[in-house]
Amino acid sequence: MPETFSPFENSDAASAALADALAHTLQDALAARARATLIVSGGSTPEPVYRRLSVTDLDWARIDVVLADERWVEPGEEGSNADFIRRTLLTGKAAQARFTELKSAGARPSDGLQTTGARLAALNWPADCAVLGMGDDGHTLSWFPHADGLDGALSADGARVTAITARPSAVTGPWTGRITLTLRALEGVKLCALLIRGDAKRAALEEALLPGPVEDMPVRALLNHASLDPKIFWSP
Repeated sequence: MPETFSPFENSDAASAALADALAHTLQDALAARARATLIVSGGSTPEPVYRRLSVTDLDWARIDVVLADERWVEPGEEGSNADFIRRTLLTGKAAQARFTELKSAGARPSDGLQTTGARLAALNWPADCAVLGMGDDGHTLSWFPHADGLDGALSADGARVTAITARPSAVTGPWTGRITLTLRALEGVKLCALLIRGDAKRAALEEALLPGPVEDMPVRALLNHASLDPKIFWSP
């Protein structure tokens, strides 16, 4: 495992450590400039992190929270990452944060790229923190193996957001249409955290660290990036 791999005794310990690291990084960012940017992912694993962070004393009115990726569903519909973030992070003290959603009008993710791109352009880049996860299939964000649009997502020279059509799987469920931040959007992030839990995901991580096609396990684009240096928080 790389030096940036940190194993924890349990998920509570991992969540506490990551919440603390995020708080310190955001505080440093706010001391240096007017606003800070926090990228967040959906899923059950980071929920305890967000709940801890939501009660942390930060100048939340100066923090922009932006989704890492989103299923192409409306707020209130099943699968909405935006709804999840509102329930878990944007409560308590963190309710003052400014939230940037990725979903916009249009029948397909590609229809909303211009609108979402304009929203992202209004934020401070590079981002200060990113909370990312990983699936057993080696995906992170909505960078799914062999997905339509994956090349654009893994480009460091393109837009900060792109549309993805994933191959249907047990991981994607019925939501194959996605909108996701790209590798370019992560360029220069100060704290890139990869939060994973369980033996299956540790095994997937070990496989992803081996040489192999990035299309098979897109998280390799993150792990092998020259400057991102993701910090891996793992618990059983």
